[in-house]
Amino acid sequence: KSEYRDHDQQEQLLADPHYQIYTLTDALSGFVKAFMAVWTFDELVYLEHFAVNPRFRNHGLGAVMLQELLASTPKRICLEVELPQTPLSSRRVAFYTRNHFVLNPYPYIQPSLGKGRAPQPLRIMTSEQAVSEEEFAQIRALLYRHVYRVDPEESGISM
Repeated sequence: KSEYRDHDQQEQLLADPHYQIYTLTDALSGFVKAFMAVWTFDELVYLEHFAVNPRFRNHGLGAVMLQELLASTPKRICLEVELPQTPLSSRRVAFYTRNHFVLNPYPYIQPSLGKGRAPQPLRIMTSEQAVSEEEFAQIRALLYRHVYRVDPEESGISM
C-alpha cells in the first residue's frame, strides 16, 4: 500500500501533461494484459509503474513492452525498485538487468505517497549504464519536484 497512490491522487495525475499510461490490450476482448505509467521530461523518462497481469506473466510480454519503451526514446529511462533483499525483489531487479537497466548504488528514499504512508527505501535503475553521483542527485531532484511534489532540499528525508 505504501507504494501506491489512492484513487483521487491517481485521477489527478491524468491531467499532468508529463504523465501517460500505456496499455497492452487483447485485440478481441479489450482485456488489459499489461500497463506502464510513464513520466516524460526534457531530461529523462521515468517509468513509475509497470505491471503485467499474472495470467500473462513469464511469456516475454514484459520484456517486449520494456524493449519498445527503450526503442521509443533516445532519453535515459529510470525507474525505482525495491532493494534486492527478497526473492521477489531480486527477480524484479534481474528482469530489469536482463533488459538493459543498471542498478545504481546510491541510497534513495521514495517520499510518502500520502497520509499514513511511510517513505520507502528503494534504488534507482537507469537504462544502459550507471549514473554518476551528480547525475543521480539530478534524477532524484527531478522526481522529488515533479513526481512527488516535494522540495528535495526541504523534504526531511534523510539519505
